Amino acid sequence: MSNPFAGRVGLSGPANDLEPVTPSDTVDLTNMAVALYVTVGGAVVFISAAGATRTVTLADNSILPVGARRVLATGTTATGIHAFTVQ
Repeated sequence: MSNPFAGRVGLSGPANDLEPVTPSDTVDLTNMAVALYVTVGGAVVFISAAGATRTVTLADNSILPVGARRVLATGTTATGIHAFTVQ
């Protein structure tokens, strides 16, 4: 998986795709997310681009502007999750 944050000072434009996410405790996202979107709010447990495991609680139709390499199934209650990508 390429890391869109490697060597970057900041993102210079919008994401060029929005990919559906199936939470998994073992499988990384196909492409590193630069942000996550949830349709139905709840907890999102993810591994950040920096490799840290984080848990956040989001409202319906929220965008979480943080890089993510994996969204974990265990502990994630939000649904309709999508990854903003720049690949």
